[in-house]
Amino acid sequence: MSSDKKTPLKENKMGVMSTGKLLFSMAVPMMLSMLVQAFYNIVDSVFVAQINENAMNAVSLAFPLQSLMIAFGGGTAVGINALLSRSLGEKNQEAADRAANTGIFLSLCCSVIFALIGIFLSRPFFSLQTEVEEIVSWGTDYASVCLGCSFGIFSQFCFERLLQSTGRTIHATVTQLIGAVINIILDPILIFGLLGFPAMGVKGAAIATVIGQIVAAVVAVIINIKFNPDINISLKKIWWHTPTVKEIYRVGFPSIIMQSIGSVMTFSINSILISFTETATAVFGAYFKLQSFIFMPVFGLNNGMVPIISYNFGAKKPDRVKSTIKITIISAVTIMTAGFVVFETIPHVLLSFFNASENMLAIGIPAMRIIAVHFCLAGFCIIAGSVCQAIGNPFYSLIVSVCRQLLVLIPVAWLLSKTGKLELVWWAFPIAEVCSLILSSIFLAKTMKNANRKMKQ
Repeated sequence: MSSDKKTPLKENKMGVMSTGKLLFSMAVPMMLSMLVQAFYNIVDSVFVAQINENAMNAVSLAFPLQSLMIAFGGGTAVGINALLSRSLGEKNQEAADRAANTGIFLSLCCSVIFALIGIFLSRPFFSLQTEVEEIVSWGTDYASVCLGCSFGIFSQFCFERLLQSTGRTIHATVTQLIGAVINIILDPILIFGLLGFPAMGVKGAAIATVIGQIVAAVVAVIINIKFNPDINISLKKIWWHTPTVKEIYRVGFPSIIMQSIGSVMTFSINSILISFTETATAVFGAYFKLQSFIFMPVFGLNNGMVPIISYNFGAKKPDRVKSTIKITIISAVTIMTAGFVVFETIPHVLLSFFNASENMLAIGIPAMRIIAVHFCLAGFCIIAGSVCQAIGNPFYSLIVSVCRQLLVLIPVAWLLSKTGKLELVWWAFPIAEVCSLILSSIFLAKTMKNANRKMKQ
């Protein structure tokens, strides 16, 4: 780690470059990186699906645990990102350095907690969902490795966000690409036992994933030390700092809760679907992998937007804040519309990647078409929620997420399941997104009104 170097602050590009050019210069590398991430996630499942449908089910049922881990890693990183960018916008170097060093410490703490969860709670988690021993055994292998070695993904989240927060999105993208490529290469080797390696099946997919994450994290650490002069990382400062922790989680905790709610939602929907047939959970798992190709670019766009808004909000530049939000929303809705068209026109092609049986196709084709109805609405809602987080109203996003997933999606899916018609259950997703759209519009308007007042003071 570097010593306490002192670098004089100058105007960051986030405060002077034209907003459209700035947004895409920061977002496009992350969008491409996230597409690669989505690709290696789907490749993981595609290879596993070649074993049999139970292997695919094991990975699908593991998703809530992985989602919970990502919720804590991503939510903590969101808090670090917002605080660090705002501190730089305010020209407060000390606060920016504290955000970085304290954030590193928090990420390491999270990794220890999830390692313990993976080691001791994986089998009970799968046994709670199914009595099929093959699914329980493979699922336990997969989750215990992914969570047991979670220091890789938590470190990757943290150090990549330090780069993103200071506008170095290309550097962050390099680390993500390296991790993704390693995962893609190792997947078939470790799953099927190529090049002299033993065939490890589902566990091989998990090992390939964590190796990619660890390598990406190491690269991100090195790049931060050598090429990120906007923050000063010091081993002796990587520790708990209560005011900084509170500020990080003031913004990050709602994000953690929102993504954790997603984990609860996935677990609950899986429980509803498996009451019809285990093939339905495989379809749901395939959907989540496929939709990442649509949602990941929007999240990349989102990640490019957040530091720009935070920086310019701290620098009291309302025109730049508004312009960035407008461009981001238009771009997000455009991406989601393209995704909607793909899911509506070729769902059978998408499902064929997972070695889908005739039964899986019969369930999956209408499911894909119904769920995709909500894509265009979701594009706006994702950006609106992140705007609220970036400029000081994180609990608005939390309220939207709770209402959408806990108060609408799960109850509606359960009620529709009582009809005995599986195809009706999928309509819970568009119904829930309409609720999200109404609340997101209201909260975005309130957030911008308050933000304008503060920036004019």
